Amino acid sequence: MAVFTVLYPARDGAKFDHAYYSATHIPLVKEAFAATGLTGVQVLTGLSGGGGGPAPFVAIANITFRDAEALQASLTGPRAAEVMADVANFTDIQPIAQVSVAG
Repeated sequence: MAVFTVLYPARDGAKFDHAYYSATHIPLVKEAFAATGLTGVQVLTGLSGGGGGPAPFVAIANITFRDAEALQASLTGPRAAEVMADVANFTDIQPIAQVSVAG
């Protein structure tokens, strides 16, 4: 299993439309990458930091794939540009991405 994690850092004045993200963007991700090996999507909404302060991230998405090859096929596939272009519809935050493997 390979995981593509997308982290949206919190910052003053940042735009992040949680309703659009849940109702439109995540279904688009699922539809676009299902054929290339997507196995699941988990979305986490930041509530607070470990010490009770503000959350360092507005949202975190863990997008899981069958394996590293499936992840690569999705991120370079025919619908990847469509998924990436949709980001501007719900946020102005520059996300941080990480690829991981379960082990």
